[in-house]
Amino acid sequence: MKIFYFDTETTGLQSYKHAIIQLAYIIEIDGAAKECGNLLIQPYPYDVIEMAALAINRRSLSEIFVPPFITPQEAYKQLISVLDKYVDKYDSQDKFYPAGYNVSFDCDFLAAFFRKNNNTFFASYFHFLKIDPSSALLLLGKPELPNYKLETVCKHYGIEINAHDALGDIRATCELIRQIRNRLKK
Repeated sequence: MKIFYFDTETTGLQSYKHAIIQLAYIIEIDGAAKECGNLLIQPYPYDVIEMAALAINRRSLSEIFVPPFITPQEAYKQLISVLDKYVDKYDSQDKFYPAGYNVSFDCDFLAAFFRKNNNTFFASYFHFLKIDPSSALLLLGKPELPNYKLETVCKHYGIEINAHDALGDIRATCELIRQIRNRLKK
């Protein structure tokens, strides 16, 4: 089983007009972590940048256009190179299960990122089925919390998190999934 745990930080909430500015991932195959990455990505010139989104990400407008942020074309090449190491895009059975907290949001952005790079074959790498601990909470008897943001849920389960940093978020999400699996086994 191939799992692509990932999280994005973006310049807004709409994948068709906003950009990914950070993409962090952990690749797991048959239960073993194989690779971890963290891409800091400049927006395309036509991408909309919401200042409120940058504030949440603790980033400035000038910061996202200089190194260590790389061009979206370079980020795309690096990402495809990693995906190609683990998936045969021509084999319809060889795909990653995307995993993350509210991962549909991140999948929408990643699919849009593929399209912005003239690649309409997102599904060559990823299953449509997703692993999302936010929905698995229902199986545990959803705890009463003030909200169900990743930071709040992690606090409830005693998981440390560097919130609104894609790498911090995905590491915390992996721990949350591990704890949910363990609780469901009991």
